Amino acid sequence: SPRSFQPNGTSEEALQCEIEELKRKDLALDQEIAQLLSEGYSLEELEKHISLLHEYNEIKDAGQMLLGKLAVIRGVTTKQLYPEYDLELSD
Repeated sequence: SPRSFQPNGTSEEALQCEIEELKRKDLALDQEIAQLLSEGYSLEELEKHISLLHEYNEIKDAGQMLLGKLAVIRGVTTKQLYPEYDLELSD
């Protein structure tokens, strides 16, 4: 039965709450897109920005991974490496 197949004991009520939250987020994103379009942005431009943000995040993740490995090799924290590479903690 559908009720018996619930991952990790997740209740139907919890799944419904999660669905409702995702619907709210979807609506909020649609409203944000509509606002940006009304301000003169094009869908192509928005898609390009999103693509660039994804690329930036992938590069940043790779850099964080390398810093982590270097920190392990040196026996220090990644935070201690930031000044050496002129990085801000917010980077």
